[in-house]
Amino acid sequence: MARKKYYTVWRGNETGVFNSWNACRKAVEGYQGAIYKSFPTEEQAWQAFDGNYADYIGKDKHQSRLSPEELKAIGKPLMDSISVDAACNSTTGRMEYQGVETLSGARLFHMGPFAGGSNNIGEFLAIVHALAWCKKHNFHRPIYTDSKTAMSWVRNKKARTKVEPRAENKEVFNLIKRAEYWLQNNTWDIPIMKWETEAWGEIPADFGRK
Repeated sequence: MARKKYYTVWRGNETGVFNSWNACRKAVEGYQGAIYKSFPTEEQAWQAFDGNYADYIGKDKHQSRLSPEELKAIGKPLMDSISVDAACNSTTGRMEYQGVETLSGARLFHMGPFAGGSNNIGEFLAIVHALAWCKKHNFHRPIYTDSKTAMSWVRNKKARTKVEPRAENKEVFNLIKRAEYWLQNNTWDIPIMKWETEAWGEIPADFGRK
């Protein structure tokens, strides 16, 4: 049985602490720049709500297994950047992705959920969406992802997914085609960088459902 989570919404249609993902989704859906995060206890969620969201977004309270020397070698993330992430329900195959400002956690874009996807597909689409968003808005900032697979797909300009096309995921494969077409017909010099989860905690674009 999944552990209970509480969701703090600092910016949204409604703000406060919500005791289910469905309630949180209603509070943030369609709100430009929504800022929210999950917590394991209601007390922690309210404590975060009363504090500064920048102290919590993109930060896990886990104990890193890396040595001080390894942490020093990795360094700190560039906060003036964009972070992207995807979420896919392993049971239903419903996939979504989003991009946020790394420092504030403010959402820049969100797509989905779509039927018949995968996490790797979502990560790939999120990176390409971020590249296109940056080009459209003349926004030159590094893009962080925690998916090496998606980074390699972008480098090769091809989504090498094992997911089979079906009637239910036609929309997903249309998005993949559009993303591949964009990569093949555009140039960019924006760095796409690996988010070091073990050193820095969950990526700020994480959907908070782990």
